[in-house]
Amino acid sequence: MVSTRVPLSTYRLQFHRDFTFRDAHAVVDYLHDLGVSDCYASSYLKAVPGSPHGYDGADPTRLNPEIGTDEEYRAWIQAMAARDMGHVMDLVPNHMGIAKSANPWWLDVLENGACSRFARFFDIEWHPVKDELADKVLIPILGDQYGEALERQELTLTYGDGAFIVRYYDEALPVAPDTYAMIFEAHLDRWLPDHPGGDADELQSILTAARNLPARSERSPEEIAARAREKEVVKRRLAGLADASADVRGLIDACVRRMNGMPGQPRSFDALDELLNAQSYRLAHWRVASEEINYRRFFDVNQLAALRMEDPAVFENVHAFVFDLVERGAAPLLAAIQATLAPQSPR
Repeated sequence: MVSTRVPLSTYRLQFHRDFTFRDAHAVVDYLHDLGVSDCYASSYLKAVPGSPHGYDGADPTRLNPEIGTDEEYRAWIQAMAARDMGHVMDLVPNHMGIAKSANPWWLDVLENGACSRFARFFDIEWHPVKDELADKVLIPILGDQYGEALERQELTLTYGDGAFIVRYYDEALPVAPDTYAMIFEAHLDRWLPDHPGGDADELQSILTAARNLPARSERSPEEIAARAREKEVVKRRLAGLADASADVRGLIDACVRRMNGMPGQPRSFDALDELLNAQSYRLAHWRVASEEINYRRFFDVNQLAALRMEDPAVFENVHAFVFDLVERGAAPLLAAIQATLAPQSPR
């Protein structure tokens, strides 16, 4: 049962990587001697890496590893409880940080479009006025025009652990598994005759399974669940095959090199451009955000995506970990759910 204690005097603790759970633990006696009854803690759930404040939370299902471990967190809580102290826990449930590809829910949306398990969590207009944004999310992160960034090789395709990723500085954007065949198509027909047998058959089977995933435009719960399950099977199979077969890994490396083009040869970037155009996101210069953005933000901050907290399922998922902490007595006072009622700007 949640405690009904009322804080008599609070002291604000601003957590970040230079003030951690261990630091908070170290000042418990000092704060107790001052007469502080409860620590008012800033948000300490996982935030965008390097966040100085924690209000750009990227994963509400875990503690921020930059602030400390689960053991260090419990030690701080227990030290306060031993002195009959509590704490006020600050939550920010109405938006999430999406910078630096640190948000797993947002990345799932970019990978799977409207067929993502988390598409309903964000307020996205999948059919905006501009036809080229149909079934896509505008991602205004580029420092220059898209074509310029592409030809300067600021956008590069990489492979790892069964998945393909497009990197742009500290952003890592997922490639939809149903488009993996586009990466292989220029080399595969020439590669297959020289590599008969099990590895080639398995690779073709994997690519067929990837092409047959439920479409990213599907919205039924059954199709969403099937895509979430089967896309991971595709990745596991590709990872296992690439790890076991030097020939397959060599093919992957050759395909990635081709996709990344050659400096000074504009047409060599056509393949990567086609791959990017096939994704559920559209990369754009940051300046177009005010006119073309099609996801609701926290005010006008592109890197803070608003959450549909009016949806009970979204509320439950965002708060599940915190409610678990409360049930276990780790957070005896749950308060400051302030952002739920904060005004939000239109797109």
